[in-house]
Amino acid sequence: MGGALAVIAVFVLVESRKLPLGSLRNPGPAYLPVLLALLLLVFAIAVLAGGARAPRVSQLGWSEWRTAVAILFVCAFDALALERLGYRVSIAASLLFLIGVVERKSVVLTILVAVGLAAGSFYLFETLLRVPLPRGPLGI
Repeated sequence: MGGALAVIAVFVLVESRKLPLGSLRNPGPAYLPVLLALLLLVFAIAVLAGGARAPRVSQLGWSEWRTAVAILFVCAFDALALERLGYRVSIAASLLFLIGVVERKSVVLTILVAVGLAAGSFYLFETLLRVPLPRGPLGI
């Protein structure tokens, strides 16, 4: 797996040579792809280095398969509901389910974390970073 990640990283680095890199103050179109490819290459080397000591996939048990299915369900829900319900409602509902039902945390903690993360991430992306996010039918 580490080898495949390294090949992808090197491919992106080679292809990014066609675009101007720019500088830290004024980044060009290749700046972020090169930065991400270098980060991927570092992680690929880490996977290659640690992979020999790791157990084989066939030896791993699926004791957490219910959590994996729940996360897959939440991803599908968000893909379908994000535009219809809006970002804050969709993310809050997803976190309520994951924290409250899957992880079985207290009701107060679940509500505080779900609403806080939904509102906080919306504020970060929509207001500070100016990334438009879906608002849903009620404008929220």
